[in-house]
Amino acid sequence: MKKIIYAVILPLVLVSGLVFTNCEIKNETPKKPIQKTLSIAERKAKLKKWEATPDGVKFKNWEMSPQGKKVLAGAAKISKYTHDFTNMEAVVTSLSLPPGSLLGFGVMARIDGEDYILRFEPEKSQLQQLYSLKVNDTIILKSHGVSYAPKYSYPIISGSYVERDNKVLYKRVPRKGGC
Repeated sequence: MKKIIYAVILPLVLVSGLVFTNCEIKNETPKKPIQKTLSIAERKAKLKKWEATPDGVKFKNWEMSPQGKKVLAGAAKISKYTHDFTNMEAVVTSLSLPPGSLLGFGVMARIDGEDYILRFEPEKSQLQQLYSLKVNDTIILKSHGVSYAPKYSYPIISGSYVERDNKVLYKRVPRKGGC
């Protein structure tokens, strides 16, 4: 009986040993190579090179124009709120974005007397709550960033959190797999 048990167990041990020794830990190499951070001098050199391109010249001209100065001043006005991720009180002024905008879902809002484009990246489940917004609704808004582009006459706020009447309407869902 012992011989039969040993005869069955020995091949089982040998096969399992071979299986475990042939297992390889597969580390997938990242598809995008990790870029090293650029030094300040390298960044300045790249910026100078870009500013010499037609797009760079057009952007610099826009920055110096009255419209560009107005947009940059509006962005600077709320930069403290976005940097600290604190509440901003806003009034919805329009439920649609300017004609020709390619920003996805968003509304126009007024914060401290300045107009802003408020854009969202909502999940389908969050759309219904955002569609409930009406013109002249007062909302509490939080954002991590404000941007601008020569195409738009207003600074663009990327909404991370919106609340109306102490009820959360929108909270940005972090992307899967990272940032």
